[in-house]
Parts: sequence; C-alpha cells; structure tokens
Amino acid sequence: MAYQKIVKTIPVEKREKLSDKLLNFVLKSKREDKMPSDLANTILSQWQLGPLTTEAGLAALLEAAVLLESEKTMEFLEQELQLVDVAKAIREAK
Repeated sequence: MAYQKIVKTIPVEKREKLSDKLLNFVLKSKREDKMPSDLANTILSQWQLGPLTTEAGLAALLEAAVLLESEKTMEFLEQELQLVDVAKAIREAK
C-alpha cells in the first residue's frame, strides 16, 4: 500500500495528534504478532531519527495501526480528525 502517498494528504497541523494516537494503538494492541519485524524496525529507526510526525515515520505508523487495529484507526481518522478522504484512500488501497 502507498502509505507515504496517503500521508502527504494529511494536513501538517493534524500529524502530531495522529502520530500520538496511532502509536498508542500500536503499543496497546493485542495483535502484535501480526506486525512484520521489518515494519517494527522501520518504526523504531524512524523514532530514533526524530518525531514520528515526518512523512516516513507517520507512513510506517499508519501502516502498523491499520494492520493491527484497523477499525480503531479508521474511526479515529473519520470521527476525531475528520480525515474521511484519508480513510477512504486506505480502504481503496487495501
């Protein structure tokens, strides 16, 4: 999926809140066994480089959150952040 392309459509002012919430979803997920190790490594390396609000960091987080907690992620995008187009793009890319 082209998560980096999708992330480019997310307004910069919403990225910090989105990053925090997605990280929360990923860390608290009971489905951690479904996350590929290369994706986990990407998130960790991006985090070491700085905040996960960069396009690359947010793309990795978004991919992990959709993989582990799809319903919560979509609901957050649509309801709280009003990013209906982003949620739609993710659904279409699946």
